Amino acid sequence: MKPLNFQEELSLLIRAKCPIIYVVTWEEERAEKTIAQVAQECTPPRQTLYYDLVRGFEHNQEGKNNLLQALQIVENSDRQTATIYIFRDLHRRLATQRLDEILVRQLRNLYRSFRNSRKTLILLSPLLEMPSELEEQVSVLYFPLPETTEIRHIIEQMIPPEQLRMEGNSLGQLVKACMGMTRDRICHTLSKSIVQKHFLNESDIDRVLLEKQKRIRQTEFLEFFTPNETLDSIGGLDNFKLWLMQRQQAFSDEARAFGLPNPRGVLLLGIQGTGKSLCAKAIANLWRLPLLRLDVGRLFGSLVGQSESRTRQTIQLAEALAPCILWIDEIDKAFGGIANSMGDSGTSQRVLGTLLTWMQEKSSPVFVVATANNINALPPELLRKGRFDELFFINLPTYAERKEIFLLHLKRFRPMEIRNFDIDKMAEITKEFSGAEIEQAIVEGMYRAFHEQRDVMTSDILAAIKDTYPLASTAREQISFMQAWATQGRARSASRGEFAEISDVNVVESATKSALEKSKNKHRPLPLPPLPQLKSNSES
Repeated sequence: MKPLNFQEELSLLIRAKCPIIYVVTWEEERAEKTIAQVAQECTPPRQTLYYDLVRGFEHNQEGKNNLLQALQIVENSDRQTATIYIFRDLHRRLATQRLDEILVRQLRNLYRSFRNSRKTLILLSPLLEMPSELEEQVSVLYFPLPETTEIRHIIEQMIPPEQLRMEGNSLGQLVKACMGMTRDRICHTLSKSIVQKHFLNESDIDRVLLEKQKRIRQTEFLEFFTPNETLDSIGGLDNFKLWLMQRQQAFSDEARAFGLPNPRGVLLLGIQGTGKSLCAKAIANLWRLPLLRLDVGRLFGSLVGQSESRTRQTIQLAEALAPCILWIDEIDKAFGGIANSMGDSGTSQRVLGTLLTWMQEKSSPVFVVATANNINALPPELLRKGRFDELFFINLPTYAERKEIFLLHLKRFRPMEIRNFDIDKMAEITKEFSGAEIEQAIVEGMYRAFHEQRDVMTSDILAAIKDTYPLASTAREQISFMQAWATQGRARSASRGEFAEISDVNVVESATKSALEKSKNKHRPLPLPPLPQLKSNSES
């Protein structure tokens, strides 16, 4: 069933005599015009009356600075007249910290009074603040940001043809760049160009993108990335690289014409320091898509309903910027142990539920890249097929991959002297090292050489390697467990090498056998034993 757009859903709620509707939007004026249009298209048409605390009702100025009086006027109005009442900015009065019990009771009375009438109360606010007492009575709608057709109309309406110096597909690129912005922000951004140089051209696309980055930074929980990393920046992971290259044109019109659905996303599981974050950046560069990094920890706010509101804002921004990549880094830390934690009154469960539902049902071309270090902490529902196209396990690098990683870093640090290093020897003795630990060993060797006032040699790096205790040696049990988990067919190997090159075979077999014995109950996901948490390391 095709989802309804905002106008269709609002019209349906009005015609179904839904008494109270809460519309969430920053674009008050644009939303009011849309509501008025829907009101006129109803049968019979509805008149629209507007109210705010400063001016009262616009048609007669009654109820100034007296919200309760205004609601009583609405309740006592003629029941035979089909009317939509639009009340602005009630979110502050409905916030839990300042909740007015009399106001809540009056709204509940209005609900009962309007239930079988052609009257509708619309609460129009930029933020959703909903006391639990009203959750069952109020229907919530989110007013969408302008889409491509409307953006093109805005541009053509405000810019005279002689000042619109766009050739070829430039106008289409400008329209695409404006997606994810409000109508006012689009107008203000383009107006700056008109004032500055009296016309628009291709250079204004960059101005719009810069303005969009500023807007995203203002959210505090989303960050706009312009990655320079490519697949050549990653050592090994040949299976994963091939999978990405096969989907390089997945968001193109040709892919849609071929019948391919938009790819949903990928979950990168594995050991710390193996390059999962680097992979997320390389995907955006390879596919030439904007990259948004979501800081899940900052989604959670101190006010009731704030976390859920931020989650919906994230989804709205990501879909408005589509096609794009949404990178959720270390998702296991945000939602680890969520099933057993009720200390936040269920906020974590609701945020995760909102994300999972969107990931399952989204039709917009937003590719989600999630990374996780601790498999044991991931909620089972996150691993279910349908959320992601594929789950990749990134293991510690094989011998061939370690050679690639040494070569990559030495090209960066010492491109002219790379032939002087014994890469084979260094790769041989770093059997338990991650990519991040290999990089750090090279840097440590350079510090030693710098201290002695000479250039770095293989012996410096070898000495640094011998003095390094990699994570694989200090957390062998947990890493072996993760490798055992992956070898059971639960995740696809990102590399072409063996899963357990570095681990004791007996440890892996023991962990695998233990896990298989606990999977006898087929009605539940495989329960994983608790393991000690690893300290966070920066990834390569």
